[in-house]
Amino acid sequence: MFYYISFLRPPPTQATLSGEPILVTPQIANDLRTEYYTDVQDIFYSWSLHSPEPSSPVITKPVKLTSWRASTMYKEIPVPPPRNARNGECWRLILSSGTSRKDQVLSLNDEKLGHRPFPVLSDPIFFSTRPSKAVKQERIQRSYALPAINRDHPTIFHLIEQTSFDLDKKIWDSGIGLGSWLVQLHSGIVANTALVSKVKNVLFASKCDILELGAGTGIVAIVLGILRGLLDSPGKSGKIVTTDLPSALPLLQSNITSNQSLYHPENTPEGTVLDWDEPEIPTQVQSFVSGIDVIVMADVTYNTASFPALIGTLSRLIMFSMSVTPAKPPLIILGYKERDAAERTLWDMAEKIGIHFEEVAQVSGAEGSPVEVWVGTMSVDTR
Repeated sequence: MFYYISFLRPPPTQATLSGEPILVTPQIANDLRTEYYTDVQDIFYSWSLHSPEPSSPVITKPVKLTSWRASTMYKEIPVPPPRNARNGECWRLILSSGTSRKDQVLSLNDEKLGHRPFPVLSDPIFFSTRPSKAVKQERIQRSYALPAINRDHPTIFHLIEQTSFDLDKKIWDSGIGLGSWLVQLHSGIVANTALVSKVKNVLFASKCDILELGAGTGIVAIVLGILRGLLDSPGKSGKIVTTDLPSALPLLQSNITSNQSLYHPENTPEGTVLDWDEPEIPTQVQSFVSGIDVIVMADVTYNTASFPALIGTLSRLIMFSMSVTPAKPPLIILGYKERDAAERTLWDMAEKIGIHFEEVAQVSGAEGSPVEVWVGTMSVDTR
């Protein structure tokens, strides 16, 4: 389980240049915000200039804001505004658990991923000389780093989440855990079994068509898009289609687009609707003219009532893919964190349609249930 710094009371969308502090209420909790961090944790703040966009990052030195305790979790904390803010500028407030720039970014290649609460950035705050009515922000941002492979500096991408209770608009543990494992798989620092080697060879081949189910904010597809863009092969190709319900698509597409410069043109993720209760296969999926190489899923098990629909969808996708390439069933990669033991009935249901899952890794986090990485395969009768 991971812990996340966030805002119980977020900052406003606009603030005046009067020198008055900005009131926020930090929170440290799990992904669902149902379990709170039990230790004492120092939280540091800094400011990052958002617009006008600087030629190089302008980020103030982190300063201790408070020592967070669950016993005082509802306490409002005053944050001094950026000292040199000017009329018309927008700044993001950064909260982190350390005093370095690295502490403000979530490194997916960190072997101690989750040993400290994850940092958070507010939406931009517009500073003006004119007084304004305080309107609370409804979004946050987190920054993620991939190791510097064939580059001088790490690759950093950003994801927006909503502060509402919409489950498809938040980052979940399994997305981060699976994303981290994929980064380490690409870097060659995971346990190398025959199955893991097969997954790596397929995912990072010069051509690989990938379909994601239950994408949410898009972290897994975006990580895959960036990683495939780092391949040495000049002929790298293959589509990444990432899917969810209609309610998730605007934020999903926004996150994909905001990181556009980090993908190779051939590997830009495409967001589309795929409703597990609908029998039709979307047009974008049917465009996989060579079939589907890999199906990826993270945190799709929280609602056991949806399992029949999920299994039906997997069955239809596999049948579609094998109708195109009969000897090549897709690999299935699942990021999973147990919330209820009943969720593991999915494995039995998958066996009934010929999918055999094998656990290949665990990403432990801070405490509690780890993120498990499972790979599903199907045997092919060549007789």
